[in-house]
Amino acid sequence: MTIAVGNDHAGTEYKFEIVQLLEELGHKVINFGTNTNDSMDYPDAIHPAAEAVETGQAEMGIILCGSGNGAQMTANKHQGVRAALCWNNELVELTRQHNDANVLTIPARFVSLQQALGFVKIFLSTEFEGGRHANRVNKIACDC
Repeated sequence: MTIAVGNDHAGTEYKFEIVQLLEELGHKVINFGTNTNDSMDYPDAIHPAAEAVETGQAEMGIILCGSGNGAQMTANKHQGVRAALCWNNELVELTRQHNDANVLTIPARFVSLQQALGFVKIFLSTEFEGGRHANRVNKIACDC
């Protein structure tokens, strides 16, 4: 699977470890994030990652910023992107099962590296349940 990764300066260290994990699991990674701790504007890394998911260049995305909020808000501006901000295992599992999330948002300043790596594993291994949830997911996109 191809996975788009985007991060600002707050997520750089976690990003390196997540990319290593993804590659060990056999995934192709497209890195749109910064590789430094120098302050930068998260939309500059998140929009390209979300666009990769939106256009099908990547099947899924993983994005990181300090709180996760800015990254999630930015990614969800893209049609077809369902970015979920998760800070525990249950949220990660439920957002895949019930919301068919295709972008995992990690709040790097609020979870440990071990938690973040666990979230990635859960996100990639959990399937969308469909059924009653499919109708709801189909109503998310805005035709405004």
